Amino acid sequence: MDFRKTFTLSAAIALVLFVTAFVVTAHEDVEDVFHIESTIWPNGTRGPVLFTHEKHAEDYSISCDQCHHVYVNGENIWQEGDPVDRCQTCHFEATVEGERRLPPDDQKLNLKLAFHNLCQDCHRAEVRKDRTSTAPTTCRGCHSSPR
Repeated sequence: MDFRKTFTLSAAIALVLFVTAFVVTAHEDVEDVFHIESTIWPNGTRGPVLFTHEKHAEDYSISCDQCHHVYVNGENIWQEGDPVDRCQTCHFEATVEGERRLPPDDQKLNLKLAFHNLCQDCHRAEVRKDRTSTAPTTCRGCHSSPR
């Protein structure tokens, strides 16, 4: 093998190893089990939601971009490995009264509706699809305990 082919092959192998190491390291930083809670409601009426990445990703085959998102021109451009901001970074409205009557664009900014629309819609669809599903669809099914 001449030098050019050897160099090209070595560079390709090094690139694959680097990318693999980056992906493995990125996944090591992700907590599997954590509480979804927000500083927007320091005294919320419901307790935090216990969430597990493994259950959703591995057991239910839900891809990361089903929850994590960055929308540009109506398209989710977030990809696995991209930084993940706290939901309240973009969903910063904490309106409680009349939430269901907010205009659609305002609902996108409302943190509670963002969680509920994403999680409840998915859970309800799962139960409709599979009547034996244990996906919670009630407040107490997700929220660990009242505060």
